[in-house]
Amino acid sequence: MTHMTAISDNPYRLKIEPIEALPTPELLARYRAGLENFDRRLFELSDEQADQAFVPEAEVGRWPVRTLVGHLADAELVFTHRMRKAVAEENPLVSPWDENAFIDAGLYDGGQHPVPAFVAVIHTLRRFTASWLQTLSDDQLARRIMHPQWGELSVRRMLAMTTHHLEHHARFLNAKISRILGPAPAEDPAPPAGGCGPACGCHKR
Repeated sequence: MTHMTAISDNPYRLKIEPIEALPTPELLARYRAGLENFDRRLFELSDEQADQAFVPEAEVGRWPVRTLVGHLADAELVFTHRMRKAVAEENPLVSPWDENAFIDAGLYDGGQHPVPAFVAVIHTLRRFTASWLQTLSDDQLARRIMHPQWGELSVRRMLAMTTHHLEHHARFLNAKISRILGPAPAEDPAPPAGGCGPACGCHKR
């Protein structure tokens, strides 16, 4: 059996607790700045490089760059809709999101889905949603959805989750780009080890 590094041992993993503990204005600022976590060389990748998969031993996640960025764009859609649904409706029940079904359906396959288009979705939704979130009262941020697996989730909790989700995956994304193009100039040292919740599904990559 091939040796697999324990989930908590991977240096690219990011803990959610420090993000969730931020004061709300700081959390919103961090959410808005999400794309700043991406290695800008993402836009230099060829289609072949963007579709390169990785073996488990590389410990940077198996998904190709295009798949990962497409997943992040869809995650923004999901989180934005859930937060808005929580504010608009009374304790709405939401369905789980099967991220692997999106991959199996070919929604991120090949050059017909340009990486910059996925990035544009993330940018637009973050700007739109951050501006809206800033208008919410504390009571509105406390409004909740019901999730079959996670139970009650407040708007603020989901804000922390989506902020963590993008930053966490950005670390893996940047590690993939460095594997393809070499280390970025003045690249920061590897982040400290941390944990990842079951919602992320990163252990499947």
